[in-house]
Amino acid sequence: MLWRMKTALSELARRTAAPPISWLIATTLARPKLISLAAGFTDDASLPTRAVRDSMHEILRSPKPGRAALQYGSTAGDPRLRELTAAHLRHLDDVGTRKEYAADRVLITGGSQQLLYLAAEALCDPGDIVLVEDPTYFVFLGIVQSRGLHARGVRMERDGLDLAHLKQVLDSLRRSGQLRRVKLLYLVSYFQNPTGITTSFAKKAAALKLLKQYEHAAGHPIYLLEDAAYRELRFAGADEPSALAAPGFANRVLYAGTYSKPFATGLRVGFGVLPEPLLTAVTRIKGNHDFGTANLLQQTLKHAIASGRYEKHVGELERRYAHKAAVMRGALEKYFPKAVQWDDAHGGLYFWARLPRGVKTGVKSKLFRAALAADVLYVPGLLCYADDPARAKPDNEMRLSFGSASEANIREGIKRLGKALGKFI
Repeated sequence: MLWRMKTALSELARRTAAPPISWLIATTLARPKLISLAAGFTDDASLPTRAVRDSMHEILRSPKPGRAALQYGSTAGDPRLRELTAAHLRHLDDVGTRKEYAADRVLITGGSQQLLYLAAEALCDPGDIVLVEDPTYFVFLGIVQSRGLHARGVRMERDGLDLAHLKQVLDSLRRSGQLRRVKLLYLVSYFQNPTGITTSFAKKAAALKLLKQYEHAAGHPIYLLEDAAYRELRFAGADEPSALAAPGFANRVLYAGTYSKPFATGLRVGFGVLPEPLLTAVTRIKGNHDFGTANLLQQTLKHAIASGRYEKHVGELERRYAHKAAVMRGALEKYFPKAVQWDDAHGGLYFWARLPRGVKTGVKSKLFRAALAADVLYVPGLLCYADDPARAKPDNEMRLSFGSASEANIREGIKRLGKALGKFI
């Protein structure tokens, strides 16, 4: 009799699906002639090689600071980098010296992605519910799926979350007895991935106030996790303060920021600003993950910020992305069918295109196959929607990135994609 041995893998390991981003990257690498408008990579030509080299030279040219940089650091992160980060956020939010922005509330992480995972791990048990924008960052949806959580989508408006729909979702969960499982609301609040929408400060404050009203019925705090990864990639319009600046609500805000997108993605250094008791819980969990983000990378960033190199590079990057967005905008206007709708980009890395209903864009669609045959790749909008039983997932949208593609490839990629679209619209 044949006997099949059971797997020793954990439930989490067996539950975790392959992230769509891995497949998208693998497809790009396997096809050298492919123009990828899918990858959310930053602009390769603008990566600050000189600024990083000079910063690292300053660190390593003397034995004492060099050895310290090559040694382990603390779990919470380099104290001076935490101070600089807190000061940077105070400057961005224009709040003076409020205690909510103290350096001892800052945690340095391996990119903002680690903070997102740590927050979900510290707050949520399998079966818990997170509220997300509809659509949202599909890599966060991978965390939700992997940890056995459920997501409920909240519609978007031009200035962010639809507050009336958020209330409808919360009321529905209360009626069904599921409100006690709601732990957080996740927002990509600046130049959202994938839509490019920025949530207004007024809506952040209103969302916090609304969540507070449901805490008694939930039996526990409900947090707002603000993912600000694209905040410093603004090239048009005014900045919006973070949710941390909402008076009286800082103890309900988890702010996830990064130095990767606005400086150098390969450094993979991010940060979080967290209230207690979450800060202690997340720091302890991080200690089990890595007991500290790479110290040499932290020292490199610290020198880049303190020397002014970081701020200078952000200014250069804003101009670079403004130009690349204009290139994609011009190509969209020239090559896309008039029936395709899209909004102008004011920051970030993306355009979000909406096709007529009935024209599918998913990975199994004829359009997606036609695009691949033409050697151009986009992110199907279907991947950016949570598995929410309250609605069907839209399948007529696509995310287009101008981040990593060259100007020539942006034009050619949109031209190829526009030709493929013409077969179905």
